[in-house]
Amino acid sequence: MTGKSKLFLVCLLSPLLLTGFSRVNSQCNPPKALNCVNANLTGANLKGANLKNAKLTGANLTGANLTGANLTGAKLTANLTGANLTGANLTNARLVHMGAAALFANLTGANLTGANLTNAVMSGANLTGANLTGANLTNATLHRADLFTANLKNANLKGVNLASTNLTGANLTGANLTGANLKNATMPDGTIHP
Repeated sequence: MTGKSKLFLVCLLSPLLLTGFSRVNSQCNPPKALNCVNANLTGANLKGANLKNAKLTGANLTGANLTGANLTGAKLTANLTGANLTGANLTNARLVHMGAAALFANLTGANLTGANLTNAVMSGANLTGANLTGANLTNATLHRADLFTANLKNANLKGVNLASTNLTGANLTGANLTGANLKNATMPDGTIHP
């Protein structure tokens, strides 16, 4: 059985236990959207995996390696604490509702264009150079996150908590900051918001 088949087969078994799983075929293309609802993918190596439209509701991806993974359209109501999503594509992904957490996750250079991150908890996350163009971050928590040079053009940041967040060099053109908490945030020009 190939890595692709194993991942597809075991993700259908819920809850899934793949702690430390490290052999995932980067060409993982199941016939339909991958179903990993309530899966335990703690420490899984999903580098370069094609998880387009994957259902990861309730999944535990703590410490998972999702470097360069394709998560386009994925439903990620999941725990991404300490996960590495460097260069991952999360275009139109949904990380919504309470319980979705990306605490201290590494999303350096991640493509989150149009992603729905409503109510997402991403405190301390590294979003350096991430593309969040048109993303919906309504009521998200990005306290102490690093958004250095991130592109937030036309993003919906209504009610978002950006307290003590680094926005140095970030593009906020057209972003909706209505009701956003910017206390002690480092603004794009390097000044500290009162």
